[in-house]
Amino acid sequence: MACAGGAREKEVGMTWQIIGHDWAVALLRQAVTTDRVAHAYLFSGPPQIGKTRLAQSLAQALNCAQPDPPCGVCPSCRRIEQGIHPDVRLIEGEGAGGSIKIDQIRALQREAVLSPYEGRFRVFILCQVDLASLEAANSLLKTLEEPPSQVVLILTAVQVELLPPTVVSRCQRLDLRPSGRDLVAAFLRSRGGAEAQTELLARLSGGRVGWVLEAAEDQTVLRQREESLDQLYELLTADRVERLDFAWRASRDPAGCRGLIELWTAWWRDLLLLHAQGQSHLVNVDRVDELQRMAKASTLSQAWGALDALQTASAQLEANVNVRLALESLLLKLPRWKSLSVDQVVTEHN
Repeated sequence: MACAGGAREKEVGMTWQIIGHDWAVALLRQAVTTDRVAHAYLFSGPPQIGKTRLAQSLAQALNCAQPDPPCGVCPSCRRIEQGIHPDVRLIEGEGAGGSIKIDQIRALQREAVLSPYEGRFRVFILCQVDLASLEAANSLLKTLEEPPSQVVLILTAVQVELLPPTVVSRCQRLDLRPSGRDLVAAFLRSRGGAEAQTELLARLSGGRVGWVLEAAEDQTVLRQREESLDQLYELLTADRVERLDFAWRASRDPAGCRGLIELWTAWWRDLLLLHAQGQSHLVNVDRVDELQRMAKASTLSQAWGALDALQTASAQLEANVNVRLALESLLLKLPRWKSLSVDQVVTEHN
């Protein structure tokens, strides 16, 4: 019986054009079918995991007139997919760092009192609401407390803990988890991807289907990854001045710094796996030779120390610590080598 249920959930996920998150799709579909849709939802999870895609599918289901919504092909579903439906608004931050501004919330409130133009519901999708200013979040709370009957608010967030508890408590919360690597690989194969590329993207994705779609369609994603890993190599043999100069230059792009730290973290985790003879679980499978060379040139304690420094830097950036200071501290903690040959390791840290 469990297997049959799982098969039904996967079928549901595909009718909603969602890869993974079967439990969330089943829950939302049941709410639509029984007319028990909540007035507000909060979809949380890592970046590019599929929060906005799920929100758009729910908007389609709410306004699709077909017997088993969303059909994906009717005029309403197509316009929502294209972002031009008059009753569905995608609200992305216009403030510093991509934050939603209070003026955007006030505009939402003015629209929310209007009846839908052609659909059953007005749907507002607020992206990365955890970045909204406290003023904007408090203004949004007023709408969450007294929502119009034909309005559904869908909030997406990476860090729910940054939101006021009063906002979170007034939403039905769905915490989305990364999809399995096999599921991501199967999805890529269904799109005709080459096996070697499919395996690499599935490992690099960390279960984030949104990232996989972007990487599969935009070659600059993997090219930037190559450049970032090459930069790591250069920094490991660089002196203090060169490292501090890099920190200054990189800090001008805070969002890029977060991606860089995430990428470097995966690299050092791979090094730990090699020290533990766990090669089958590596992420960066296309650069195994370089990883093995670094594993021979490093000690286990150095790998642990680097990974700890990266995790600390990531936490500091999430806490809005000065980006340049966080990067400088990180780079000065990474080990320094004369080269990556085994007999030329500099054992002392900078």
